[in-house]
Amino acid sequence: MTLTTHLTHLGLAALLAVAGIAAASEAQMYKGYETPPYSVIRSDGAVELRRYDPHVVAEVRVRGDRQAAAGRGFRVLAGYIFGKNDGGEKVAMTAPVTQLPADPQAETWDVQFMMPASFDMDSLPAPENDAIRFTRTEAETQAVIRFSGFWTDAKLAAQTEALRSWAAAEGVVLEGAPRFYFYDDPFTLPFNRRNEVAFVVAEESAAMRADARHAAVD
Repeated sequence: MTLTTHLTHLGLAALLAVAGIAAASEAQMYKGYETPPYSVIRSDGAVELRRYDPHVVAEVRVRGDRQAAAGRGFRVLAGYIFGKNDGGEKVAMTAPVTQLPADPQAETWDVQFMMPASFDMDSLPAPENDAIRFTRTEAETQAVIRFSGFWTDAKLAAQTEALRSWAAAEGVVLEGAPRFYFYDDPFTLPFNRRNEVAFVVAEESAAMRADARHAAVD
């Protein structure tokens, strides 16, 4: 790990440590932090097919290599939930931190925090930073592979390829670019970290129809 990467990780860790703001007490949780609502359609080892419900996310677009963009995007969004908003309101930290490519050719990334379910688009305080925008996601099915350890570029690429191979073998049609989910701060021991790579699954996927027929027969 390079010194720059190590310092980036330490910066993220410090911010996450401060994020001891009380996490929401309802909805799905991970280590005390609210997570996006989903149900598991199918589980196969480290891979799950999940049906995500709509939820609100705060998002910032950042340019640069993936690790540097993740750090900068995190700091902007962390500033917002720590009180850099209209009224200085604190917003509970959630998990995971999401990163997805906005324009791979231009090394541009979107970094997202899910907003707690206690807020909607109208009740969220306005950010001081105009780069932050809010969107409400659509209900969608995702194929997700879970792994521990460090979220290096090489590890993410390997897990992305593993998920693509699984989908091809199972007849699951993936759409768009991969998205990365980081659940733990960098102080968490590598073997105890939860990281994920996910793809949106085409609703017309033949495998999804087969699963639905199987469930109906059962």
